[in-house]
Order: sequence, then structure tokens, then C-alpha cells
Amino acid sequence: MAVKLKLAKLLAAAVFVIALPLLLFTFNLRLAINSLSLYEYGFNKNQVASQTGLSPRELTRVAKGLIRYLNSSEEEISSDVFNPREKIHLRDVQGLVHLVNYVLLGSLAYILGYLAWHLFRKGLHHFRNGLIRGCGLTLAIFLALGLGSLFGFDRLFLQFHLLSFSNSFWILDPATDNLIVLFPPIFFYEAALFVIAATLFEAVLVGVVAWRWRPGGPGQGKRQTVSGRS
Repeated sequence: MAVKLKLAKLLAAAVFVIALPLLLFTFNLRLAINSLSLYEYGFNKNQVASQTGLSPRELTRVAKGLIRYLNSSEEEISSDVFNPREKIHLRDVQGLVHLVNYVLLGSLAYILGYLAWHLFRKGLHHFRNGLIRGCGLTLAIFLALGLGSLFGFDRLFLQFHLLSFSNSFWILDPATDNLIVLFPPIFFYEAALFVIAATLFEAVLVGVVAWRWRPGGPGQGKRQTVSGRS
């Protein structure tokens, strides 16, 4: 029984360490997906208005409609800007956005539950240690992703599409498909760097706070008593 309990605690701690990078990543990814400013920045930088014939106001309206659609349960986006092939791909993207939302909520719920359990058990030193390990894992993963994106983003982007989509509707032609003109590879490259940089920053911030945090733990009262006597 004691062995099973110890294994359960180790498993719970491992899941917590994994949940932290998932939470930070999906939080920042959701920010990027729903950032109208990021879309408008890409439109301006990549001169999308001149390539599509759409005015900046029309592009903003398209971006708002796209954000609303990706967060909805609608079967098909109601926009004349996209052709049937693009609409099928956007439905696939919508499914990925929903998955991101589920992972975000699930990881947040687990972390809060893990915190509540250790508050109840008065074992916040274990929670602190898990935070430090989770931040370390986050830094390792996203430093690797950052380096991979800087030196081989095209290859990573291709692998992402091959793994994420079971059809070929993601293969678009700028001559016939507006979606790739609105969001060229350079847009996704810069958005990926934003998400990676934000995740790394948050991991460092949380890690430093956790490192400096000194919650009560087993033996602390004894140490304080000995220190007081001396």
C-alpha cells in the first residue's frame, strides 16, 4: 500500500511538471490566436492590402471574423474572402484551436488542484519544487524550439502540418488562395517566435519566484527551534 501511494505521488508530481509548460505554451498560443493587433501587424508588414485589394478596414473585419470563427462551433466560416478549399482547412484549424483551449483549461485545472492538495496537506515545499522542475522543463523544450525555429523554421512548419492535418487542404497557392496571402509563412515565423519568447520569459519569471519562495516544509520547525537555542 505504501509503495502504491508513493508511486501515485510520483506520478502526480510528474504530471504537474508536464502540465506547467503545457499551460504556459497554450496560454501564449491562445493570446496569439486571438490577438487582432498581431494580425494587423502582419497585414501591414507584409503589404497584404496591396496584394489582395482589400482595404485595411476590410482586412481588420476579416481578422475579427476569423478570430470569432476559430473560437466558435460554426461548421463553416461565413466569408467571401475564402474559397471552399480554404474553408475546409479553416475548419481543421478550428479543431486545433479548440484542442488548445481544452489543453489550457485541463492543465490549469490540474495545477490548481495540485496546489489545493498541497495546501490541504501543508506540503507547499513539494509544490515549489515541482514549479522549479516544470520551469526547467519549459526552458529546455522552448530553447530547443527557439533554436529550431531560428535555423530551420520551414522544416518544423512542414512537420507541424504533416502531423496536424490528415488531408492536403493546407497546401495553398497564393495565385488562387487568399489565406496564404493574408498569412504567409513569415507571419507564422514571427508569431512562433513571439509565443516561444513569451513562454521562456514566463518560465524564467515563475522559476525565479519559485526559487526565492521558502514555504514551510518537513523539519523546518525543528531547524528554527535549534537555531533559536543557539
